This record gives sequence, C-alpha cells and structure tokens, in this order.
Amino acid sequence: MPIHFSEAELAERRARCCEAMQRQGLNGLLIFRQESMFYLTGYDTFGYVFFQSLYLGADGTMTLLTRAPDLRQARYTSVIDDIRIWMDAPDAEPAEDLRAILESHGCRNKRLGVEYEAYGLTAGNGKRLDAALQGFCHLSDASMLVSELRVIKSPAEIACVRRAAELADDAWDQAVALTGPGASEADILAAMQGAVFKGGGDYPGNEFIIGSGDGALCCRYFSGRRALDANDQLTLEWAGVYRHYHAAMMRTIPVGKVPDRQIEMHDVARDALLAVEDALRPGRTIGEAFDAHCRVMDTAGFQAHRMNACGYSLGTTFSPNWMDWPMLYLGNPVETAPGMVIFVHMIIFDSDKGLAMTLGRTSLVGANGAEPLSRMPLDFMSA
Repeated sequence: MPIHFSEAELAERRARCCEAMQRQGLNGLLIFRQESMFYLTGYDTFGYVFFQSLYLGADGTMTLLTRAPDLRQARYTSVIDDIRIWMDAPDAEPAEDLRAILESHGCRNKRLGVEYEAYGLTAGNGKRLDAALQGFCHLSDASMLVSELRVIKSPAEIACVRRAAELADDAWDQAVALTGPGASEADILAAMQGAVFKGGGDYPGNEFIIGSGDGALCCRYFSGRRALDANDQLTLEWAGVYRHYHAAMMRTIPVGKVPDRQIEMHDVARDALLAVEDALRPGRTIGEAFDAHCRVMDTAGFQAHRMNACGYSLGTTFSPNWMDWPMLYLGNPVETAPGMVIFVHMIIFDSDKGLAMTLGRTSLVGANGAEPLSRMPLDFMSA
C-alpha cells in the first residue's frame, strides 16, 4: 500500500493533534485541507475539489465523508477504517450527511473546530456546513491547528524533503543543458518535469513557472511557449517533489549579451539570499529574516524592484499551490525553529529596463541555522 510513513508515526501525529484540540477546548476537528488528511492518515487524493471532510475526535475517533470515487482511494492510501459515502444527486446535501455522522459520534452541543481556510471547502459549501450544524454544535475556526503541527518536520519527512531537493537539482541540470539561443521553452519545461518523474517524484502543488523575454518578469505560470532569442532572459521557478514534499528553486538565466545591470542584480540577489539564510536561526522570527532581505535590497537601491515577501515554508502540499505556512514578510512574529523547511527567493524585476533576476533555494533549519539543500552554487550563469 502507498502509505509513506509508518502507522506509528501517523498515530503520533494524530495524538499531537488531539492534544492540541484539548488545549483549545475542542471536542473534535472537521478537516477539509487535503494536506491535513495526508499528514494525519496518509490519505492521498485530489477528491477534495468536492465536499469531503475527515472528522477527528479529541479521543482519536476518525470518520471520512467523501464520494464514491474516493472510497477505494482512501482504503488504498490511508489508515482510515470508517469511510462514509455521500450520494451524487440533484438534491445532494453532504453537509447534512456530515451532521448525521457527528450525531453518531455524540457531537451534539459539543465544540468542534473547522478548517475553514481550505481549498477543499468552498464558500458555498462553507455556508451549507454552517447551516447544517447551526443549533447542533458550536463551531470555531481551527484552520491553523494542523498546519502549525506540520511546520516542524520529522526525520522521515526530512528524508522526503532531501530527496525532493535532489530532484530539483536534477531538473536544473536539464534546464542548464538546454537553455540557449533558439531553445524552446516547451523542451526545457518538459525536460525539467521529466527529471522529477524519472526520479520517482510527483506533480508539484502548482505549475512550474517559466517565462522568457518580457515574460521573465512574471512570477506566475501562464500559458503559451516561445523560443529564446539570441539575446534573451529566462526565469524559472520549480520544485522537486517527493511524496508530495516540495523543495523549490528559482533562477534567471540571461541569454546572449548580458547587461551590466543584470549582473549587478544577481550580485544583490545573492547577497540578500545569504543574509536571509543567515537570519533563519532558532529563536529569531520569520519577520527578521524578511528584514535582512530588505536591508540588502534597499541599501543597493532596489527597493522599488523587490517583492514584499521573500519566501515561505514548504512541506507536503496539494494543488493549487506549494506555498505553505508561514511566509517571510514584514513583522511576521512566528519563531524560526529546527525542523522547518524554508524556501527563500530573491526576486528583482526592473520593469523600466525590462530586466529580471531571481535566485532561490530551499533550506532546512537546524540547531545552528539554515542548511541549503541544493548542491548547486549561487554563481552568476548565462547562456
């Protein structure tokens, strides 16, 4: 069975979750985030695009409510024994089915947490959930309960992250080999994603980002591929993914004649990246790491060309994105701690001159600070 962690580790994760519930005075948790379900039980699916909820009681009781296509999926990939199915129909009301499940677990008048901030719980389904449970039990927002547990990785999770980082490096090797005048973005993208698959990896939580020419100044995926000109620039953001654990990287490769300004942008990005990584030390805040980014960028005169965030936690995430909590931005009070996995990205987009420069890699926070997981140097590179 494709359950990637031992039953003992999964049980320990659920026990910590139950302890957190008890500290918050919750009798149970209604889980809608697929990341939470995977983390606690191994359950692996994209079926969360429909109404789907895992009930976890503070006593450890579990029941999954899902659709028929995910019945065997849950049996195959998870340790969940009690799986209930809601029926597709014009008048289907899965929130009412969930209420019946909660009634069977003695949840009437109890206090339940809800993962309201979840891609698996649309605004419409959230309204139906609230309506179905109004007067039945007391609901409170517990969206961060499991996410706060997930941020510190276990040794088994760290092994997955390290493998993901190796796959990210393999993908970069492919990009370097192919990038040059006349190269097709399509070929580069296919080779990079293929390297991850060939290494036993997974699809990423969001698309790889690729853009050249003016598109190199975009940090989101967009449809449409082009060939590189003799003088060009290529921005890439990608991730190695293993067992849904991500290790992301980001680079901009100038092609042909390189403006001096772009070399300067790289030097500033490198210095800022190293400063942020140096600030990722246990006991210091995530906001302090962002401050290091600002000091270097702003002192060099790039305040108008930088972003207002410079990274985020990574872990096991599902579509539509691989960004996890917490994010590196101004004043974020979350403390850095050993076991965190942080992607730090330096993004400099000079729209006036049409130049891009990015630099990013993933680090594991240890007792003495950040350990970069990529084997690749931060040297300036052009094609």
